[in-house]
Amino acid sequence: MSARDPEATKARIFAAAVAEFAAHGVAGARIDRIAAEAEANKQLIYAYYGNKTELFATVLEHKMLDLAIAVPVDPDDIEGWIDRLMDYHADHPELLRLLFWEGLEYGAEELPHEAERQQHYVRKVAALRDGQRRGVVTDAIPAADLLFLLVAMTNWAMVVPQMKRILVGGEVPDAARLRTSIKEAARRIIAVEGR
Repeated sequence: MSARDPEATKARIFAAAVAEFAAHGVAGARIDRIAAEAEANKQLIYAYYGNKTELFATVLEHKMLDLAIAVPVDPDDIEGWIDRLMDYHADHPELLRLLFWEGLEYGAEELPHEAERQQHYVRKVAALRDGQRRGVVTDAIPAADLLFLLVAMTNWAMVVPQMKRILVGGEVPDAARLRTSIKEAARRIIAVEGR
C-alpha cells in the first residue's frame, strides 16, 4: 500500500505523529506506535522525516503554519482575532499540547528549525507593528512583547485546563465569562492613549 501511494502514507504518518507527540511529547513518543497507527513501517518514517526529533519539529512547523494561515494577527480587530484564536485551539488542541511538550523538553535551549520558527513570528509581530504605526494599537509596549502577552493570555486556559476549572469554573457560562474577560483585558492592553 505505501509503495503505491507515498503521499497517502506520508499523510497517515503525519497524522499519527501529531497524535503521538501531543499525547507523549518527544521523549515519550514511540516510532513503533506511530508506524502501527499509520500502517507504515519504521523505515518509511525515517526515510520521509528523518529521526524522531526531526519528525517532531516538522509536525510542529506544519501545525504552526496551519494556525498562521487560519488565524492571522489582525491589529484592527484584536477581539475578533482572540475569538478566532480561542476557537481554533478548541478545535485543534494538539497544537498547544505540542508547544507545551516542546517547552518542557527544550526549555530555553535552541530548538530544531528555530530560524524558521522565528520567521513565522516575524510576520505576526510585523502585523502588530503596522497597527502601532497606524495608531490602532498602543506603541507603549514593544510589538513582540505585546504579541507574547496577547497569545499567553488567550492560550493559557487551553494549556492548563485544570487551572481554568479551579480558578474560573468548568461550566459553559464560566468559559464565556472568561473569554469576555480576556477580550476586555486585551482591549485595555492594546489601547492607544487618548483614543
